[in-house]
Amino acid sequence: MRRWLATVLPGAETLHSASSDASFRRYFRTHCGKQSHIVMDAPPEHEDCKPFVHVADWIQACQLPGPRVQQRDLEQGFLLLSDLGSETLLDQIHSGHCSPIEAANIALKELQQWQLADQAQPLQVPQYAAPLLRRELDLFPEWYVRKACAARWTAQDQRGWEQLSQWLLDHIGSHPRTLVHRDFHSRNLMPQTTGRLAIIDFQDAVRGSVCYDFISITRDCYWDLSADSYAQCLRDYHGFAQTVGLLPADWSFTRFALACDLMALQRHLKVAGIFVRLYLRDGKAGYLQDLPRTLNYIRQVCRRHAAHPAMAWLHQSLPLWTPQLSQ
Repeated sequence: MRRWLATVLPGAETLHSASSDASFRRYFRTHCGKQSHIVMDAPPEHEDCKPFVHVADWIQACQLPGPRVQQRDLEQGFLLLSDLGSETLLDQIHSGHCSPIEAANIALKELQQWQLADQAQPLQVPQYAAPLLRRELDLFPEWYVRKACAARWTAQDQRGWEQLSQWLLDHIGSHPRTLVHRDFHSRNLMPQTTGRLAIIDFQDAVRGSVCYDFISITRDCYWDLSADSYAQCLRDYHGFAQTVGLLPADWSFTRFALACDLMALQRHLKVAGIFVRLYLRDGKAGYLQDLPRTLNYIRQVCRRHAAHPAMAWLHQSLPLWTPQLSQ
């Protein structure tokens, strides 16, 4: 990586670790003169840089805030990127620089710009189809129930899980579709001096439910938004989505609220499995501190919709599963 950097950025100073994420990618910061840059190292045997570059080029073409790809070597998995700083929206929430509702509002404004840009210049990305949604769902019984909780998974559990999964997939399949970041949360939004939020970690973008990115930020696994603030965001976003044509006119507020609940349930079941996998398989214990919040989101949706036959099994089973994990 240093040899490659010397050829594309002569005079670059020593590399310093900038961050790492839940994948195999690593990020380093370097300076050349008065300018700082980020080097991404994405091992080709584990990561493919092409989707990242594809979305980054679209972001630049649409003049949205995000990293600019300055140099690339896709065979080795090296990218030289513009430096967006080191502060995330989550950092600003934790420091008290902005309140949760302020953070949600500024993030949703950025999401709206992302979606409007896609309407004007559609980004070609894969469909968020049922097989992928189902593989994500199955992370929950595999990693959370069986491995984190060491719980016995019976034939009755499998029937309940199949009924719940099919209900979620059928409902999500009926949602209006738009460009979906898939990880539109506070750790992937970088405040800029312009007042905008730069979006990062977008390589997994797909075309899927209009609810997905909305719930990713308003039910973020890393911070809490009050019920009243969430309800206000829900009303505001519903109005925006109908005005610009992301939602059909016959999608009432009640229908949209249900769609968001079920999309959130799919996402949080997946994330609970991923957090456990990151700990048990990859040795990344830091995500365990956010597991209780993620499970609480699941419980909230279960309570609201416990009367539905497909939800009854999960509502009854959740209290029986207790994670047996220690950092």
